[in-house]
This record gives sequence, C-alpha cells and structure tokens, in this order.
Amino acid sequence: MVKTRVEKSIAERTLSIETGELAKQADGAVLVQYGQSAVLATAVAVEDTRDVPFFPLTIEYREKQYAAGQFPGGIIKREGRPTTKEILTCRLIDRPVRPLFPKTYHEDVQVIAWVLSADGENDPDILAINAASAALSVSDIPFLGPIGACRVGLVEDEFIINPSHEQRDKSELDIVVASTADAVCMVEGSAGVLPEEDLVTAIQCAHDANVEIVGLIKEIAERRRKPDRPWEPHVRLDEALRAVEPRYKARIAQAQRMPEKRAGAEAMEAARADAVAELCRPGDEDALGEADVAAAFSELEGHVMREQIVSEGRRADGRGLKDLRPITCEVACLPRTHGSAVFTRGETQALAVATLGTVQDAQRILDPLVEEPAKKFMLHYNFPPFSVGEVRPIRGPGRRDIGHGELAERALRAVLPGEEEFPYTIRVVADILESNGSSSMASVCGGTLCLMDAGVPIRDPVAGIAIGLVKENDRAFLLTDIAGAEDQHGDMDLKVAGTQHGVTAVQMDLKVKGVGVELLRRALQQAREGRLEILRTMLGTLPAPRSEISPYAPVLELVKIDPDMIGKLIGPGGKTIKGLEEQYDCKIEVEDDGTVTVSSEKGGRASEAADYIRQLGRQVQVGQIYEGVVTELKDFGAIVELFPGADGLCHISQLDEGYVKNVTDICNVGDKIAVKVLSVEDNRVRLSRKEALKEQARS
Repeated sequence: MVKTRVEKSIAERTLSIETGELAKQADGAVLVQYGQSAVLATAVAVEDTRDVPFFPLTIEYREKQYAAGQFPGGIIKREGRPTTKEILTCRLIDRPVRPLFPKTYHEDVQVIAWVLSADGENDPDILAINAASAALSVSDIPFLGPIGACRVGLVEDEFIINPSHEQRDKSELDIVVASTADAVCMVEGSAGVLPEEDLVTAIQCAHDANVEIVGLIKEIAERRRKPDRPWEPHVRLDEALRAVEPRYKARIAQAQRMPEKRAGAEAMEAARADAVAELCRPGDEDALGEADVAAAFSELEGHVMREQIVSEGRRADGRGLKDLRPITCEVACLPRTHGSAVFTRGETQALAVATLGTVQDAQRILDPLVEEPAKKFMLHYNFPPFSVGEVRPIRGPGRRDIGHGELAERALRAVLPGEEEFPYTIRVVADILESNGSSSMASVCGGTLCLMDAGVPIRDPVAGIAIGLVKENDRAFLLTDIAGAEDQHGDMDLKVAGTQHGVTAVQMDLKVKGVGVELLRRALQQAREGRLEILRTMLGTLPAPRSEISPYAPVLELVKIDPDMIGKLIGPGGKTIKGLEEQYDCKIEVEDDGTVTVSSEKGGRASEAADYIRQLGRQVQVGQIYEGVVTELKDFGAIVELFPGADGLCHISQLDEGYVKNVTDICNVGDKIAVKVLSVEDNRVRLSRKEALKEQARS
C-alpha cells in the first residue's frame, strides 16, 4: 500500500498526517506529527458478541518512554499501568469522539494512540485527539466526524494556539477545545480566574484553528477512506418504541416526577419489568427482546423529560430552568481532621476533608516525557457504590474518579496561596456520599469549604455548577444545576467552576455533534448566575478562612538561606542538622535553592528551630555589639556564640577593665554577655567585653 501524506501549518508549526505505511491490519491507522512529537493512532471495530446495552467504545493512550529517549524506572524496565496523564488523555479523546457514531451502532470499537516521539515542546495529548479522529476517518467504521483539537493559552494578554510547555508555565489559561467543521464539541481546562467573555474568545480562537485541522483530516480521508462497512442495529428501537410508548409513557412520566431518585428508579424498573413480561415472548424470534425494550425505555425517558421542558418550561422535579436544588453546608464536622465540610445540593452530597502536610508529603509527578515539579496540592475524588444505591467491588480509583478529581483540583488550584505565604502541602479528599448529578462540582464547593475550615488563606472562594441543554430543532433550553436524568438524557453537561470574578475550570461533554459559540456564551453566563447564588449560601456558613490552622496540623515554617550556607546548616556528615532536629523535636528539609522547611507535630519547636536557621546567613559586623552566649571556657578566654553559626574568642585580657585572674571570675558557660567585635580575619572573630561595657556606659 502506498503511503499518503498531507500537511498544513497550524500555529506556525507543520501538522502532518500519514497513512498507508504503518499498522496496515488495523481498520484505520495514521501517524500524526507536530514539531518533533509524533503519535500513531489505530482504530479497529469487531462485532460485539457480548450484546451490551451501550456503545462499547474503548480508548487507550500510552506514552512510550523511548519517545523521549528514556528508560522506564524500576526493576522491570518497561512501561506499567497507565499514568494519571495517560488516563486523562484517554478521557480527552473519548468525550468528543463518542457522540459521533450512529445512535444504534453497538459494535466493539477500540482506538489506541501511542506516543512514538516527544520533543518536550508539543504536548502529544493534542496530537492523540487529532490522530484518533483521523484514524477513524480513514477507516470503514461508520464515524460521523472528523473533529480537530487544539490547546489555547493566554500569555501577556495574547491567545496562543498550542503553546509550548514553557509558554504554558506562564499562561493564565490552559484549555483544550475539540470541534467539528461547524461547532464546538468538547471543552476542558483551567484558568487563573478568567472572565467568561475572555473564555468565549479563547474557544472561538480554538474553533478557528480546529476548522483548519478538520479540513486536513478530510483531505486525507477523501484520498484514503474505505467504504463504510455494512452493519445492523443491535436493537429494534423504532419497533420497540411503537409498542412501549402508548402503554408505558404515563408510568415513565410519573416515575420521573417522584421527588426521590431511588423511589423513581424503582418505579421505572417496575414499569420496565412489566413491559418485558408483556412484550417479550421467549422463543418467538419475531417478538421484541429485552434489549429492545430496555433501549426503548431509555429513549422514551429522554422524550418525556425533554417534552415537558420544551412544552412547559419546567423540569421533571418541578424546578424552573434556572432554579437550583436546595443547598446545605456544614463545616468542622469531623473532630480530628485538619479541615472538613459536607456540601449537599439536592440528592448530591460530598464530604470534603483537607489535610495539611510538609514538603515530604508532596507528590512526585511521574510523567515520563516532561519533567515537572512535585505537586503540593492534590484533590482526590471517590465515588463509592453506595452513593447511588449499588453494590460493586471497590478496586481503586477508576478513570471517572481520576478525571473528576483532576477537574475539581484545577478549579481550586487558581485560588491557593503562594508557597511563601502558606508552605504546606495540601490534600483534599472528596468522598461522594450521595449522587444525583454534578458530584464533581459538589466536590469543588465542599473542597472550598474544607480548605477555609483548615485555615488555608485562599484568595477567593470557588463554587461549581453544571449547565445542561435540551435542543429541539432551532430551540435551545439551558438548564441550571442538572440532575442525573437531565445529564443522561440531555444534550450537554457543561461544568463551570469559578469565583465571583471569573472561571477557574471548565469541562463540556455533549451527546450531540456540537454547539455554537454563541450558545456557549449564554451557558457560561447562566452558570455565573448560579455560581454566585451558591457562593452566597457557602459564605453564609463560613464567610472567610479561619485565622488559625487546626491544632492537629503540623507546625511549619519556611526559611530562605543563601545556597552557600546549605553546607553549614547540614554540617559534616549531617551532624548540625541532625542535632537541630533532635534539640528542637522537628524535621528540617533543605532544597537546593536554599529553601528550608521546618516542621513539627504538636509539642515540637519548629518556630525556634526556624529562628535559629535564619541566623545562619547573618554576617558578623566589625564594631557591632552583640548579646552573646558563652559556650566554652578556656584558660586564656571565653568562646562566645554571637548568633547561630557565628562565634568568637573574647581573650581574658578583654573580659574586664582590670586584671582578671580566672575566666570564671567574670563568666561561666551559658551566661549571656555583651561583646564588641574587634576584628574578623580568616573566619577568626576577636571579641571584647571590656570595649562593649565602655560603649554602653557612654550611651
């Protein structure tokens, strides 16, 4: 097969797509290169023999360490389970791609994206989205794309498409936008409290760039796309709808109007079981199957919910389109944690707990392709099965848990204090105790409250809210604070977190092919209105961060010393630093730039140790009088410590005006005496108590 290549300049760098040479047994395979970063993506579809009631699309993204000329760490020396970055990128690819398959297409599809080359400047996650889109577009899989994707940064008031890692470090904005040729289909990222209008401008800039990328993918697809393979729907949806709707529509509507989620779900399940018993006849090939009835019920649930919104402007639970569910907040609800809060909105409840730690508690980032500093803020999200009345094994965080935690973490990161102001490592855990929609945004609200309860001086409180969409023909209805059914059967889940001044994090998922930028502008404005209302409730519970941290948190002091003084602090074989740790019952951590973190648990003396270390960088001044401590006696004089790390000799002749027979006649070890510095030569300091007394007498 002959190789086909297309290329185009995107943001002053060449984006190229190749197919026909690599991975030829896949249904579709492309190599996408940008700068010197390259990603191979493949797409394969096989018949789904499991007959699952959903579209079994699997996305896998892996970063090969040879891509950056590196060996994997550890004994085995090969790549292991996916990293957090890889899992988040899988989700970035999945969300814009999944809606672009036919509604009743249920074949088993797998897209794999491998990073083959990484230049450290062009992040391969963006290439992977475009490569997945291109691989599906050149295959015979019925894909309704293509899409294009890019990242947008904001550096010195200028929007930058696909910023380098260096530019991203300086950027006030980091969002990824995916688009079809006509509309935006996915947004995800964070910002440093950015006004909504600026965010809309960034999305428009990204969409303009994506249109060019879509054109490039269409070009190679036109030249190499295989004819679509024939396929049959797994369910007889239209036939099942004709049978189910007249019999069960009223019961579905009644179940949706029940005020409690669990009661509604039980009523819906009972109706579904009755429909299966009535309409399904085992052994009769012409009769409807259970999968057909289940698909019809799901479709009809959506019809009923949407019909009420379109015709009455009201939702199944009786709320108006902009109404919030009832909100309650509680702080300091756990006795021994450093900070805690329970945030409840309707039937969604998050328990958020903050823990303060030291430098040793920071998380090392194991990104094999880009070196990153250790993380001193983490937010971990957990979604146990009891939160939705289910039973299932708990085997560590899944992709959803990791993705929701990352979104909430980004939302709060923008308002955290600087390291010099608050040097603690901070961990927030959001445990979802009950869920009926938008638990990630409840985690943001609970996270804000528990940080404030822990005494973290955040710059502004952050709240989060989800905006839904029901789109019928040319009419679009935006829903504030969507519940679970509105997320499941609606067209959009737009999560927006931010302060009263702007957005800190955003994530948009769609079940339709895309939405226009103007509709996004309206949705962001409606999210702002709801966010401000939530913030008012939160601040009514705790109006500001507590002035003091929990007594159970470690005491932590940050000291900056000259890097040249590090050796003096550590001492020969670590003798000095170990002695200080023992003397003051503390832990001392030293970084190469001279940053010293001193920490102690309750009862330790971190503050005293920090004061001692601050003195290490001082220089002895000739002519200066110091209040020193006698540390050692000699026959010929006394050794006096002027301040930590600096001492000198006060000769016996300089101890007093008259004749001094014995040093002990004037002072003993531990005494505080005033001495004047006579000279400093070759690190030898000459001191005089006699001169200090004269000067003090004159003054």
